[in-house]
Amino acid sequence: MIIKDSAYALSAVQAKQYPDDNLPEIALAGRSNVGKSSLINCLLGRKNLARTSSQPGKTQTLNFYLVNQSFYLVDVPGYGYAKVSRTQRAKFGEMIQNYLETRANLTGLIILIDARREPTKDDIAMYKYAQYLNLPLLLVCTKIDKLKKSQRSAVITKLKKTIDVNHENVTVLTFSSTTKEHVQELGDWIEQRLS
Repeated sequence: MIIKDSAYALSAVQAKQYPDDNLPEIALAGRSNVGKSSLINCLLGRKNLARTSSQPGKTQTLNFYLVNQSFYLVDVPGYGYAKVSRTQRAKFGEMIQNYLETRANLTGLIILIDARREPTKDDIAMYKYAQYLNLPLLLVCTKIDKLKKSQRSAVITKLKKTIDVNHENVTVLTFSSTTKEHVQELGDWIEQRLS
């Protein structure tokens, strides 16, 4: 995928605030601090389009990024962040659920999982929920550059022990925003969901 232009479009917390131009959308979900903003910036070739933060739980809205004037990347609030109140977590959950279940423009979901850690209960729940919604799914194991070479080959094998990825609609990739490992494949997957 060739990125010609990209821009932050808008933030939304409810359906009436979503873009109304009917362009396809690809959503990104994952735990707080898993690297969603870094992945967006790396994919789009931008340094600070999506704001990265060392403080988890900063994304509290659905953030829409317009790419090539032809589709949106949608960054949803990170899940599993303990310092957010239970009430706030419930609001995030409801916001994400409403978006994923009702958005006709949604053509794919990217779930990010930290390659250095086992998938959490939240990761598994999000995966099962996406399967229930029958969305095309890309599982991205982020921060692969932080592992020793000897550990890298085991990442997908370990993932498959906790998550059943043997479904037609599921693709798995390792990824690094630092080394740009598999950024091309990530772009190709997105492109295929847009046609």
